[in-house]
Amino acid sequence: MNTAASPSHVAITWSEGQSVVDYMSAVGQAARTAASAMAAASTAGKNAALLALAAQIRAHAGELKARNESDILAAEKNGLAAPMVDRLRLTDKVIETMAESCEQVAALPDPVGEITQMRRRPTGISVGQMRVPIGVFGMIYESRPNVTIEAASLAIKSGNACVLRGGSEAIHSNLALWKLVQAALAESGLPTHAVQLVQTTDRAAVGQLIAMPRFVDVIIPRGGKGLIERITAEAKVPVIKHLDGNCHTYVDAEVDLALAVKVTDNAKTQKYSPCNATESLLVHAAQAAAFLPRIGRVFADKGVEMRCDPRAKAILSDVQGALLVDATEQDWFEEYLAPVIAVKVVDSLDEVIAHINQYGSHHTDSILTTNHPNAMRFIREVDSASVMVNASTRFADGFEYGLGAEIGISTDKFHARGPVGLEGLTSLKYVVLGQGEIRT
Repeated sequence: MNTAASPSHVAITWSEGQSVVDYMSAVGQAARTAASAMAAASTAGKNAALLALAAQIRAHAGELKARNESDILAAEKNGLAAPMVDRLRLTDKVIETMAESCEQVAALPDPVGEITQMRRRPTGISVGQMRVPIGVFGMIYESRPNVTIEAASLAIKSGNACVLRGGSEAIHSNLALWKLVQAALAESGLPTHAVQLVQTTDRAAVGQLIAMPRFVDVIIPRGGKGLIERITAEAKVPVIKHLDGNCHTYVDAEVDLALAVKVTDNAKTQKYSPCNATESLLVHAAQAAAFLPRIGRVFADKGVEMRCDPRAKAILSDVQGALLVDATEQDWFEEYLAPVIAVKVVDSLDEVIAHINQYGSHHTDSILTTNHPNAMRFIREVDSASVMVNASTRFADGFEYGLGAEIGISTDKFHARGPVGLEGLTSLKYVVLGQGEIRT
């Protein structure tokens, strides 16, 4: 193992039988050193690395698919669920999308070095804030190999170093992608240690990564609730996270019914597995009799099970083919990630806001309404990372928000909240400009 803590192009390598503690310490030290060089890198240099990475991905598409096939065969042999196997697959479309995403990130404005809010004080000094890289972030993720490229490209453009730990089921794919990242960094004169992939599938490496505050400034877990709960409980460095996505769509007393049916359908059924899919539907009593049968027919046709409170069930019971189940208290908390939705009839906007703030996961919630004051109350008082008016919750996504890409979604309340893109991977420091002023 090379433990040289320098921005050289000599990789730190893992071999069986090594100490995980020593290996991870070497990775962390190298990342910390590389972070200094990345913070000073020019926008042109970072963009050159991203464009070089896009070219590398396209040039090595065949090799990537061959390495990916090793992971696919192993996953199928080990009985991994079909949806998980599908997430692993690097198709021609996925590979081209990865290359395009690098080019899109290169085209984004560079947030690093931007000075804002500069103001003159009575003492003569001028005070403002400069946007700077966080330093080193660690990312722990599952299944999708394309996350390796998403994380690497955002780290490069935001001037950070990163340590990536993908799932064991994607190890061959991730290693192949990471080697292309290293080649692109070297080609552009940037430190290859700026993006490192943990090369061992030993779970002890995760425990080390989340407990190295000397080397790692923040951890970003991206995966199932179990993974994120473990990271949150055991980490000794800050964590940017969201545990689950119990997103709500609320149909108000004053609403365009056609719009409400269209948006609710999309929010729930456009794709069931993402964290921004609607899991709970709240309908004002004034519209329940008109709206619920219409959306009920849509859900019945698509095989969506509705877990209802008594009033909703009574209205929906006449919908032919409707899959109706009595809701339990737990259903109001649930993230299904499946063709299942909780349905409740409510009597006021006050009840809606209280319900969402109590049972929701502070991810994304939407109001469908023609009443402007109600819309403004909703977006002020619902305590979630994204609040929407007359739009599908499925829009809660870094690309859809114009961030170019995202490294995850945060439901925390510190600097990064909602989809985390380039700006979320930076921090602010105060800048003071003077001309010899002294404090008296």
